[in-house]
Amino acid sequence: MNILRILDKLSNDKFFTGEASRLQTLSSIADFGKKAAVAAVPLGLGVMMSTPAHAETTISSSAAVATPLIEALQLALTLEYLEDEYYAMGRGKAGLIPTSDKAIFDQISKHENAHVAFLKTTLTALGTAPVAKPNFDFTVNGAFDPMNDYQQFLILAQAFEDTGVRAYKGQAGNVMSNKDVLTAALQIHSVEARHASVVRRLRGQKGWIELAKGGNMPAATDAVYNGEGVTVQAGFNTATAFGAEAGSAAYDEILTGDQAKAIAGLFIKP
Repeated sequence: MNILRILDKLSNDKFFTGEASRLQTLSSIADFGKKAAVAAVPLGLGVMMSTPAHAETTISSSAAVATPLIEALQLALTLEYLEDEYYAMGRGKAGLIPTSDKAIFDQISKHENAHVAFLKTTLTALGTAPVAKPNFDFTVNGAFDPMNDYQQFLILAQAFEDTGVRAYKGQAGNVMSNKDVLTAALQIHSVEARHASVVRRLRGQKGWIELAKGGNMPAATDAVYNGEGVTVQAGFNTATAFGAEAGSAAYDEILTGDQAKAIAGLFIKP
């Protein structure tokens, strides 16, 4: 990816600078949607068990003609539904979130709700009905109890956010040709990364991912962090210069769209 090309495009983009009106933005989105055949902006969410997922049947596009762009946006919406619902449930459970942390999750919840609204509006502008909100099971069939255990709530929140960040990076190359989607993806991606960092801080961890475990995470979350221990980047062995810990932590790895679907599917009721 040519980062200079991205920055040059964004520096002159009204969507990014805030000069465009809401109507102009949606018109622009609709225009590129008609012209583009290939693009993807999937988000990702965490997994607590490495069991077979039902994502292929539970996550699908409602578009009459399902292009890669539409399918990606529908997947993104499903995943944002998941995060939005998770934080809404947590905030609504009396006594779960300590008073000292309540303002943090109030704000994160607002962010996720805004992401849902954006994706639904975008799909509608493209002439596609947004996928319906699934029914979620955050206990993974009773294996966890995040709404009654704050530490488990934090673990799932960290895993959800970390997977979202990795999945965004995995689709960066697919959205470069569509400046509005690329801009929105970069904007949401950085916010999700901030969410992941603050949740990790609440758990007493460092703000970045450490090797393959994500920083004091249970073994059941390994699928979220698979591949994060990589130290070779573009042929350069970062471990040689900085050591494996610092070398791997300096770079986040990607998740593919299929990996994101499989992860999210574990939290969706059949």
